[in-house]
Amino acid sequence: MSFEKEWRQARTDATENRAVATRLNQTGGGGATPNLAVNSDALGPIGADAHALYEGVKRDTETVRVSNYEAAAALTTGQFTCGAQLMQVHERWYTQVGTLRDACAQISNHLDYSVAAHAKDDAEIRGDLMAVSKINGLLK
Repeated sequence: MSFEKEWRQARTDATENRAVATRLNQTGGGGATPNLAVNSDALGPIGADAHALYEGVKRDTETVRVSNYEAAAALTTGQFTCGAQLMQVHERWYTQVGTLRDACAQISNHLDYSVAAHAKDDAEIRGDLMAVSKINGLLK
């Protein structure tokens, strides 16, 4: 089929089917039921687990951090060459622990924010639609 024939067919189909709809090209037509749900029942346990992991990593790694530092300092003071290398391992390891803790905190905070932001957006949209509904009622 040539472009002109295809275009003519698309225009004919569009004029015959006056229903206005928006859809993504990659998805089929969907129903009119809402399907985006962000609630604390679903996200709360995940955020709580992330927070618990953050606290556990913070608590459990502190003892190891102190022990590694003291061992590296003692080896360096005793003029063992491995003391400096152990200090490098200690610093890198502690940096990685910090990165893990930050990631856990971001997950927990983001989930809390998502629930609150979605609820706020829903309320705002609901208010906007109610205002339009009232205007439409007056125009009829």
